[in-house]
Amino acid sequence: MSLTLIVGGARSGKSAYAQRLAQETRLPVTVIATAQARDGEMLERIARHRAERPADWRTVEEPLRLAEALAREAGAGKCLVVDCLTLWLNNRLDESHVRYYPEARRQLLDVLPMLPGEIILVANEVGLGVVPLGELSRRFVDEAGWLNQAIGQAADDVVFVAAGLPLKLKATPRHDDDSNY
Repeated sequence: MSLTLIVGGARSGKSAYAQRLAQETRLPVTVIATAQARDGEMLERIARHRAERPADWRTVEEPLRLAEALAREAGAGKCLVVDCLTLWLNNRLDESHVRYYPEARRQLLDVLPMLPGEIILVANEVGLGVVPLGELSRRFVDEAGWLNQAIGQAADDVVFVAAGLPLKLKATPRHDDDSNY
């Protein structure tokens, strides 16, 4: 199992970088999409992401039950891309789901180390700007930061993407090449 976390700002190139990493695995890819089309603009974003993916990739739409979707879809010889954790968090902090977020977060953090295959998680780094004025906005920024930190600690690799350029923050050496021994 390999767990990669890709973080960065909006339109930084995170999803494109995740797509390149997934293609490089040469494994069958499933994208777990967490977005919900609540308005026309989000419908356009979702359509753009779908169009950018290779036609042979599967897409599973799961805005809330991420841990369950990961457990169901992961497997040896498979690559999963979750795009994105931040939208999942947003969905979970919605009025009708917020009380269940701590348990959903625990389930996600518990399942990640047990998953077989290649797992690539995409998340926004939202805490780089000013502190938001509203209570809900501050909670969202805090929860996103704490979630990224927890997953970053568990991940084998963490990459920050800015201006379409990846910066490796954490890299686990791979022992795929026996000539290094």
